[in-house]
Amino acid sequence: MDLVSLEAFVRSAESGSFSSAARKLAVTPAAVSKSVAKLEDSLGVRLFQRTTRKITLTEAGEHFLSDASKGLTTLQEAFERTTGQRQEPSGTLKVSVAPGFGRQYVLPVLTPYLARCPKVTPEWHFENRQVDLIAEGYDVAVGVGLELSAGLVARELAHIHIVAVSSKAYVKKHGAPKHPDELAEHQIIAFRSSRTGKRRAWSMQNKKGQELVVDPPARVLLSDVEAMESMVASGAGIALIPTSQVLDKLERGNLVRVVPDWHADGGPLFVYFSSARLLPMRTRVFVDMLVEHFKREKLIERFRAD
Repeated sequence: MDLVSLEAFVRSAESGSFSSAARKLAVTPAAVSKSVAKLEDSLGVRLFQRTTRKITLTEAGEHFLSDASKGLTTLQEAFERTTGQRQEPSGTLKVSVAPGFGRQYVLPVLTPYLARCPKVTPEWHFENRQVDLIAEGYDVAVGVGLELSAGLVARELAHIHIVAVSSKAYVKKHGAPKHPDELAEHQIIAFRSSRTGKRRAWSMQNKKGQELVVDPPARVLLSDVEAMESMVASGAGIALIPTSQVLDKLERGNLVRVVPDWHADGGPLFVYFSSARLLPMRTRVFVDMLVEHFKREKLIERFRAD
């Protein structure tokens, strides 16, 4: 039994197919299938029921997965720690992150990272676009909605919610809507994508599980979320904005939520990096430090609006 076969089994069980596991491991489906078969021969039991369309765990496979996945993680961490003791992180750490979000939530990790990895040269790109990590030579990207193509993995940092916000001055002058249907009666600052040319309609929900699509007429259309926030802060109207963008102003009371019982789901926020088994230490250290930073600052809880 070897680590390659064990990892092939665990990734196949997690993804439900040899093809998906192969993409994560950057090998062919045939190689994954062969590794799993080798593991089954070593154990003397069948771990998967196979059909032409899918694979499912046998009872023995389910029991083995429960123990094997923990063991695989422990072994990988042991290898990484041993490698880390022999090799100090070095090279260039190329990172892509959105400008405003990156400055506020990711940049604070850079100073302690430099202290931990003095031989690494960070090359950070603050940009509002989805990059191709493999083709463009990035080590890490932080954001939402990046296509998880072959050779990439994603680690969730937090979950973003979308909330309706306004200034106190606007509320004092125009009143605060209590229900999403009332937004149509107000000055709405809406987002239009410069890439697709489309407006975004949001499906809002409340704690009772009620849902409705919100797409009120816009008084102003902007293609930049930071510009939307500035317009809201000036008292120009109401906008639906990600919690990550307005967190500080809401916590300080500079902005207020309207229709406060409702929010939309903005999706999970991920840190993306290569799925290569020999991941550079400079990347592994940065990802771990970023995840720990989000936990320490309680951003997982603070980004939620429910």
